[in-house]
Amino acid sequence: MWFPGQAAGVDRQAVAGGYRRLYKEVRTLSTAAEGNDVIDRPGLATFLRRRRESLQPEDVGLFRGERRRTTGLRREEVAALCHMSTDYYARLERGTGPQPSEQMVASIAQGLHLSLGERDHVLRLAGHNPPARGDTADHISPGLFRILDRLSDTPAEIISELGETLRQTPLAVALTGDATRHTGPARSLGYRWFTDPSARELYPPDERAFLSRVYVAGLREIVTLRGPGSRADHLAQLISGQSEEFRAIWADHEAGLRPTTTKRFQHPEVGELELECQTLLDPEQSHRLLVYTAVPGSESYEKLQLLSVIGTQALR
Repeated sequence: MWFPGQAAGVDRQAVAGGYRRLYKEVRTLSTAAEGNDVIDRPGLATFLRRRRESLQPEDVGLFRGERRRTTGLRREEVAALCHMSTDYYARLERGTGPQPSEQMVASIAQGLHLSLGERDHVLRLAGHNPPARGDTADHISPGLFRILDRLSDTPAEIISELGETLRQTPLAVALTGDATRHTGPARSLGYRWFTDPSARELYPPDERAFLSRVYVAGLREIVTLRGPGSRADHLAQLISGQSEEFRAIWADHEAGLRPTTTKRFQHPEVGELELECQTLLDPEQSHRLLVYTAVPGSESYEKLQLLSVIGTQALR
């Protein structure tokens, strides 16, 4: 092989080494231009370990035992919160694990109650580009998470602006079922409302027509806010193609309808409950924390107490 400068007596090995270094630099710059796909294992390991050690059990809704000596959370506790095996999480902290996927990083971010900025930092450490923020984000803010963690004896849920349930307390699951199990467009209660008749069974028949109008009016407002091509716009088109009722209500162009703060549920085991719904809005993520309470001493209050005992048995 001929190299430039060969005729002048230049060391061919030195020139070849220079070409190899140049090739690596070009590859590095090309990779950076296309997007970050190189994991920083030491940086990721250090960040995860420091974050785990800074969290206390009560920060994430766990009970602190009397003989606890661990600084912060245990690895197995974090692994459970992140829905992964202890071995997998431990390898990430040791810097010997595989490159976690974006979905896995999202699970870690929620389990460790990271802020959006911290989540984006972990994504970059793991070799991924953070997603654009806005109406597509499922990441729950740490503040909203902390409030939900302290409502373990109350029906409460965090939902997106499209009615997707992101998290529920155990009593909320007992009240309405596990709404986080759905995938695809069925994650949205509005989609299920118009495409799955069973979605209405939990609500009194005399309120269903009004609730249909509320769902359509609310979705119309979000479509207007987010614009053509948004997830809201796609969802509206999807439902419109499957529900004549939706198309008829959509044609009325209603807006500004709001559900009442008093919610009535028809539970298959305890019967009808009348609950007050309080809403806390996270404007940055367009998430809402819904908290359902009953008047102390009322029949609905007693039914909620019973529901906390029988749990999800009736919904299995």
